[in-house]
Amino acid sequence: MSGLRKLLERNVQEGTVPGAVALVQRDGHVDVQAAGDAARDSIFRVASLTKPITAAATMLLVDEGRIGLEDPVAEWLPELAEPKVVREPDAPLDDIVPAERAITVFDLLTSRAGYGFPSDFSLPAVQPLLAAVQEQMSKPQLVPPPDDWLAALVQIPMLGQPGEDWLYNTCSDILGVLVARVAGRSFSDLLAERLFEPLGMADTGFGVPAEKRQRLLGYYAIGDAGELTLLDPADGSSEQEPVFASGAGGLRSTVDDLHAFARMLLSDGAPILTPESVRLMTTDHLTRTQRAASALFLEGQGWGFGGSVDVDPVNPWNVPGRYGWVGGTGTAAHVVPSN
Repeated sequence: MSGLRKLLERNVQEGTVPGAVALVQRDGHVDVQAAGDAARDSIFRVASLTKPITAAATMLLVDEGRIGLEDPVAEWLPELAEPKVVREPDAPLDDIVPAERAITVFDLLTSRAGYGFPSDFSLPAVQPLLAAVQEQMSKPQLVPPPDDWLAALVQIPMLGQPGEDWLYNTCSDILGVLVARVAGRSFSDLLAERLFEPLGMADTGFGVPAEKRQRLLGYYAIGDAGELTLLDPADGSSEQEPVFASGAGGLRSTVDDLHAFARMLLSDGAPILTPESVRLMTTDHLTRTQRAASALFLEGQGWGFGGSVDVDPVNPWNVPGRYGWVGGTGTAAHVVPSN
């Protein structure tokens, strides 16, 4: 029995998870193991592992010259033409000032556009964002269409000036709306046609077709007493594709599909992206101060486009150059360049 399988089975036996599937590729060898109620072809909610895929979709359009990293997003998202920012992070929602400059594509890709979650969730400007994300996770079918979602978002003042602070999550959702408008098609269709089909990611999408639902796993959380609580059954909200395709956390996928995405990154982007786009995605763009202020999310890590980059060799979990992220549903995926 492989060490990977022993690890998965131990967690299942201890009651940490009802099932788990994992894949590791090293030196050309692939080890795939599953335990409990999971199988190799199980479909699961990847949550925030959606973020690197959203970043890749954005860079695809950058490679094609349809959008530039320094372009103000207001050209496609006029709702963000005159954003307002709270005067201080702990200021009330009505104590606002104009943004000092335009929000750019680069700001969104690096999660520094002014929208998102800081380490302090108690701040007034964070509360409406938190409520929206909680509804997005628990009742995705009730989230309004992209245009309505963005119109509601801009009623909430930004927590920081563009480029100033790293803030988690919301920028990836905005990127999904941006990419769809630039491409002139739904975000879901763009991903399916331009990323998933070329990479052979046949089981990845924002919903699960009827013929595949027997492979969908339920979504659990660990309760206060350590017990597993079923939050979303296999026949629950993941069946149908929501009207708002969340670029921050809405995809469902399989271990082999995520492996295909990882292989693309390790192959310098072929056949989807240019090597330069992959380099930008997997390079830390934060300052030391920004990393320190985001320790709740990024302890010992920086941030590329849509994922973290290990930069602190003192942290025992870090591997120099490792890129990837984790999802709130118990998912994780990372790649480590060989050179």
